[in-house]
Amino acid sequence: MKLIATRAALVVVFFASAVAVQATTHERGASAQTQSSLADGEVRKVDKEAKKITISHGPLTNLGMPGMTMVFQVKDPAMLESVKAGDKVRFIAERLDGAYTVMRMERAN
Repeated sequence: MKLIATRAALVVVFFASAVAVQATTHERGASAQTQSSLADGEVRKVDKEAKKITISHGPLTNLGMPGMTMVFQVKDPAMLESVKAGDKVRFIAERLDGAYTVMRMERAN
């Protein structure tokens, strides 16, 4: 009986360890994917009142979109405070409630 209980405990520990490793790997992969999904762009217009930004960008791989110039909403209007027309940026956009929205943006070097 002790042998069965010991084996059962080992199986539980093994599967718990496998799940923990998979979760950690998934988190690292998601972080790397987010970094690699950042698109290059150039700000063409900032409309703080409408909470929108126009960006001429390269391909948006996560959206399957080729490079173009388009207007985006922004997740956080504070993003618009740190950029102006002509600034080079790196950003990630998603389709949120039917609208293309900049979720994250940073000035490029």
